[in-house]
Amino acid sequence: MESSETITTARVTHVCRVFQLLPDRGTVGVTAIDKRSVEGKVKVGKLGLYADVQADRAHHGGDEQAVYAFAAEDAAVWAAELGREIAPGEFGENLRTEGLDVSNAVIGTRCAIGSAEFEVTIPRTPCSTFARRMGEDNWVQRFTDNGNTGAYLRVTRKGSIQAGDEITVTFLPSHGVSVKDLFRGPTPAQARALQDAEKAGELQLTPKVVREVLRVL
Repeated sequence: MESSETITTARVTHVCRVFQLLPDRGTVGVTAIDKRSVEGKVKVGKLGLYADVQADRAHHGGDEQAVYAFAAEDAAVWAAELGREIAPGEFGENLRTEGLDVSNAVIGTRCAIGSAEFEVTIPRTPCSTFARRMGEDNWVQRFTDNGNTGAYLRVTRKGSIQAGDEITVTFLPSHGVSVKDLFRGPTPAQARALQDAEKAGELQLTPKVVREVLRVL
C-alpha cells in the first residue's frame, strides 16, 4: 500500500565510504570496513556509493547490500556502553542517520535521499571482521543481543546524496515485518506476510530472505 503523501522523517548526518583497505586475518586478507565521513555530494549507483568498495564480495555488497545505514541514536547507546565515541563509519556504515529507527524499519520500505532512492532489504549480520575492527570482548554476541543491527539498502534510483539530506519515506509496505524481526527470526505469521507481500507486488525479497521464509514455513 503506497502512502498518500510522502512523510519526511529523518536526515543523513554523515555519508561514509572506504578510507583505506586494512589487513585482516580473514580469508580475503584485507577489509574495507574502514569507512569515514566525506564532504559534498556523493554519486550513488546500482552497487552503492561512488568510490566505495567491499573487499569480501561473497558476503558484502551487490544489489541487495549496496548501502549500509546505521542510526546515530544506536551509535550513541554503544558509545555510552563502551565509554568512547563511535565515529561515523566506524561500524562500516555508509549512512549515519538521525531521527529514523533504522533497525525497526519495515522490510521493503523505500526512502528518497537527495536525488537517489533506496529500499530496505536485510539486517546486518555481525561477523569476525567486525569484531576485529571493534576490538571488544565477545563483540559478535553483544551486537547480536542488542539487536539494533542497522539495515542494508538496495538502490532503486540512482542519484547523489550528501550529509544533511532529508530522508523521506515514499513507500511503506503493509506486511509490518521489520529488520529486527528478520534478524531475530521471523514467526510463521511474519514469514507468510512477507511471502504474501511479495506475491502482491509490494516488494522483491532477497534470496537470503526467501530462504529464511521457506525455512520457517
